[in-house]
Amino acid sequence: MYRKIVKFLEQWKSDERRKPLILQGARQVGKTYSILEFGRSHYENVAYFNFETDPKLAQTFAEDIHPDYLLPILSHLSSQTIIKGKTLIVFDEVQLCERALTSLKYFYEEAPEYHVVALGSLLGVAVNRAQFSFPVGKVDMKTLYPMDMEEFLLALGEENLVARIKEAFATNSPLPAALHYSAMGFYRQYLVVGGMPECVLNFVQTKDYILVRHLQDTILEGYLNDMSKYNKESEIKKTRLAYDNITVQLSKSNTRFQYKLLKKGGRAAEFENAIEWLCLSGIVSRVYRVEQIKKPLENYRNIDAFKIYVSDLGLLCAKKDIFANDIFCMSDDYNDFKGGMTENYVQVQLSINGYRTYYWESERGAEIDFVIQREGSIIPIEVKAADNVMAKSLKIYMDTYKPDYAIKLSAKNFGFDGSKKTVPLYAAFCI
Repeated sequence: MYRKIVKFLEQWKSDERRKPLILQGARQVGKTYSILEFGRSHYENVAYFNFETDPKLAQTFAEDIHPDYLLPILSHLSSQTIIKGKTLIVFDEVQLCERALTSLKYFYEEAPEYHVVALGSLLGVAVNRAQFSFPVGKVDMKTLYPMDMEEFLLALGEENLVARIKEAFATNSPLPAALHYSAMGFYRQYLVVGGMPECVLNFVQTKDYILVRHLQDTILEGYLNDMSKYNKESEIKKTRLAYDNITVQLSKSNTRFQYKLLKKGGRAAEFENAIEWLCLSGIVSRVYRVEQIKKPLENYRNIDAFKIYVSDLGLLCAKKDIFANDIFCMSDDYNDFKGGMTENYVQVQLSINGYRTYYWESERGAEIDFVIQREGSIIPIEVKAADNVMAKSLKIYMDTYKPDYAIKLSAKNFGFDGSKKTVPLYAAFCI
């Protein structure tokens, strides 16, 4: 299956100022698969080392972390000659070996002609707790997310539909009705399947939602195990409680995260470390409220007011025990959850595209779901689960701040009305 990170990796490989690359992201998003596929197609050979499956490997780095010492040993361990510029060296699960992470600094300074990639599933957690010097400025860093809507469509063989969607987004021209309704059907499939590569691959091959749900449950169980394995004992219960409660809070009309909903009397002081662990692990993302619409938006975020979204829509449905027919029929039983689920979907697409997202709220309660900086402008994004695009909050925002334009995401076809760009939900990846 095609992953868009290949373009980034090709640029990294050809960059004369290339540094060792750290590819981070939550478990099961496809880091190892993507790197190995890239290595096999762009290098003569790949020297792969996994610190989880080969615990003794860490002993080599405990002795010396300079390349002139490591390279002969790594060549021996991989049973192949590591050649400058022709071999891709891969350190997997690098968060389990602090010295290996530190060695990247010396690969950059002493052996920049070697191509090195380090993969880490819980790298943010490891770095946060580690007792060593992170190689700041000596490495390139990239985050891999689950597959977005575009990659999902490509996996299903819908290259032509993707091209038509991109063209319609650029020209604000509606798709033919048949294509629009077809794309909305794929969007609902994506909500159920999500973007975890193994789940997408199995869906493409079998169209079996029950099998996909089994895989999702397995991934969720792995996340829970990580919360125990890579966390302080005093924080394990709090972290699990917070993760379980995120989906509950997405069902509220006000999706702003509230500590008091975790448990009676819950406060930030008790749960903020648990929330931080979840964010660092990559399995959730946090969107802060912005108090002023000025550049840079980061300067005006309110650190006490935020929303939390999970990293994958399929896992969200699995946690809520929502099945395919529930999504396809959009049962009224899920009215309270539709808004939060749709917001979560948009947040995933925007994060994959590299946006730092915020939300805005007026003193009288008008709310804009997302505010981003795009092409030099601050753009508000209003999200609706259906084709009803009446947006009083958006009007208030536009009357107040007069943005260059606004984006309305809904089930409605492409269009442009005044200064409002209408985008169907399936095309959020185009933003």
